[in-house]
Amino acid sequence: MLTSHCKITISHWTAYRRVNICGGKSNQPMLLFFHELSRKGFVVGSANASWQTSDLSGVANHDAAGLLGGRRDVPRWPRMVFLVGAMSCLAISATAHLLACHSRRASVVFWQMDYAGISAMIVASFVPPVYYAFLCHPPARVAYLSAITALGALVVGALLSPSCSSPRFRRFRAALFLAMGLSGVVPALHALWLNWGHVACYLALALEVVMGLAYAVGAWFYVSRVPEKWRPGVFDVVGHSHQIFHVFVLVGAVTHYVAVDVLLNWRETVAAACGTAS
Repeated sequence: MLTSHCKITISHWTAYRRVNICGGKSNQPMLLFFHELSRKGFVVGSANASWQTSDLSGVANHDAAGLLGGRRDVPRWPRMVFLVGAMSCLAISATAHLLACHSRRASVVFWQMDYAGISAMIVASFVPPVYYAFLCHPPARVAYLSAITALGALVVGALLSPSCSSPRFRRFRAALFLAMGLSGVVPALHALWLNWGHVACYLALALEVVMGLAYAVGAWFYVSRVPEKWRPGVFDVVGHSHQIFHVFVLVGAVTHYVAVDVLLNWRETVAAACGTAS
């Protein structure tokens, strides 16, 4: 009986090791650390959503002021799209890091879901800044949102291929995500040109640059596998490159939320009506 139990235990451990080697992941404590880190991200997103809800008490006064001043209300659903996309991405990521070690098949499926969630978050991140920056220019707004949605769908389709989930396509996946992010340079410059002279646009653009740097630095850690490649085994539990990558993702997401809030406040105060927007 004891011998049989030992054989089963050893067999399960061997399967676990194979799954993690195949997926390019480290040990179970690190996966649990990611789960906790992603949970912290949910708290940040929920706090932002609660902040938004707490402001509803002043909506009636704002509406009255808008009617008296001849201004329209600015929709808030684009900001909610980003919050839902970000929290969904973190939820999928937490689930993948927690359950991908179940089996080889589960590893492939959960990492594909993780990559799709990242793509969805990138697309959702485009919605509020593009919507608010081009509030008075519907054709440009529709064109840019359609383009990033189509690009996101193509990236998801490519990443759902089982071969793309293997460790040897690590750089390819990072390149796709960076390409999606860098596609925002064109609408950002276009928005800056249309809204030249508005300080809020400069501030929002600066915050978006910080966000892009955070994502780029995180992607560099993800691809380079620093610092564990310098000291194998030392950073398996704390300080692993994938953990650092997740920290920078959270920093980028929070920075992006602040930029969106700047644009929303700007539209509500000085440019809600297209007749007064430049």
